[in-house]
Amino acid sequence: MKVLFICIHNSARSQMAEAFLNKLGGGRVAAESAGIEPGTLNPIVVEAMRESGIDISGHKTKAVSGMLGRPWDLVVTVCDEASAERCPVFPGKVRREHWGFPDPSAFAGTHSVRLAKTREVRDAIRARIESFLKTL
Repeated sequence: MKVLFICIHNSARSQMAEAFLNKLGGGRVAAESAGIEPGTLNPIVVEAMRESGIDISGHKTKAVSGMLGRPWDLVVTVCDEASAERCPVFPGKVRREHWGFPDPSAFAGTHSVRLAKTREVRDAIRARIESFLKTL
């Protein structure tokens, strides 16, 4: 099964979802991620994922446009509800789902506050991935 996770910048949520699905999927799935405005990988997300035993520091952000025309079984948007109007619509005949998560790049406060909030998003994404895998 080929799954594409997309959001605005491909710097946080979609990267975490991709990494968790690839790690926990046991070879049953192949996940990638992309964004409509590829940004820079969020260093706090890298730190939070490293705490979970997954190193995404070498990941690059990618554009959704580079994913068009490829065969996907499922495309999942992971934008938060506040940004839903900017969340990309992926064209073509493909199963689509929306899993809304807060955007770690929008978190304010000290490093430790932003890291704590990012951990919450990371754990919510992991739980959603684990739930999804049970349905396969």
